[in-house]
Amino acid sequence: QVQLVESGGGLVQAGDSLRLSCAASGGSFSQYPMAWFRQAPGKERELVAAVNWSGGSTYYIPSVKGRFTILRDNAENSVYLQMNSLMPEDTAVYYCAAAVPRGRGNWGPNAEYDYWGQGTQVTVSS
Repeated sequence: QVQLVESGGGLVQAGDSLRLSCAASGGSFSQYPMAWFRQAPGKERELVAAVNWSGGSTYYIPSVKGRFTILRDNAENSVYLQMNSLMPEDTAVYYCAAAVPRGRGNWGPNAEYDYWGQGTQVTVSS
């Protein structure tokens, strides 16, 4: 069983930056594809960014590409989301997720994510 704990959320102004962290325990972190999702009030949860097991491949949705960076540190069992140039529409609860390895293609938007953190609130004021 994998436990994921997010941190780093907060209230910021438009244009500011935040760095979210997700600490993993209880599993073989370096084997798991990882991702960040978000859910805004009244909206469906959406995948924001993903990284494969090695960190060599990343995926971003168009609205965050060029502003957000997903990084993983397998030595620290952690994954991060560096968010720059934040906009009010980035306001949401952000969740870290891990996928059990199911083959090379099981990462990013194609993955089934099995483990979830509790979420951290990000609020961007205009």
